[in-house]
Amino acid sequence: MLNDDELDRYARHIVLKEIGGMGQMRLKGAKVLIVGMGGIGSPAALYLAAAGVGTLGLLDDDEVSVSNLQRQVLYATNDVGASKAGQAKAHLEGLNPHVACIVHPVRLTEDNADIIAGYDIVLDGCDNFETRFLVNRICVQLNKPLVSAALGRWSGQVATFEGKPCYQCFVPDIPPDAETCERVGVVGALAGVMGSMAALEVVKLITGAGKALTGRLLIYDGLSGESRTIRIPPEPYCPVCAVKGGT
Repeated sequence: MLNDDELDRYARHIVLKEIGGMGQMRLKGAKVLIVGMGGIGSPAALYLAAAGVGTLGLLDDDEVSVSNLQRQVLYATNDVGASKAGQAKAHLEGLNPHVACIVHPVRLTEDNADIIAGYDIVLDGCDNFETRFLVNRICVQLNKPLVSAALGRWSGQVATFEGKPCYQCFVPDIPPDAETCERVGVVGALAGVMGSMAALEVVKLITGAGKALTGRLLIYDGLSGESRTIRIPPEPYCPVCAVKGGT
């Protein structure tokens, strides 16, 4: 049940016919793992905590740096040098004391990927393809919905995967010329846009509201203010989802 404080806190959700009291209860009972507490994970975590997601897993082995503060709005100057996951927990539980944050101050590897099994949904905002491939494979194996978002320069993208197609249908191999925000730059406010979009996808998945971006990729161009959505077809020979579910 929702107590009086929660009823007041989530009142704007509860009056939405697509969420209502039952949807808010689903949010309260949900467990979401955020992989990467950086440009995507930082704003996404703020909105998921504010939305009342009952348990948030915060996975990141990095420390807060001054250069993060231009876009990772979850952190403050006094957090520089401290664990991202640890500081995220402190700020998020200060925002909403009804949310329990579990800190995973590690880099996801084959040895600890079973962390994913303890959550209902995974939001991946990490900054390298090796981890993205691992997260995708484990999510497919465990039948966990995956919301994946990325950004660079002035554009970003977000997609939801539930089985087939999977992320590796979209990105079969690690691009040889993969760009990083450190090398090519990124406008700070774009992280807020894409992190919020990813959080919105998670809220929709939990509550059943609307139509999730399952099997679709939303591409946002911040310079033009335009977006488009493309369908991601299943790859018949995908080494991840084709092996699991057949073609």
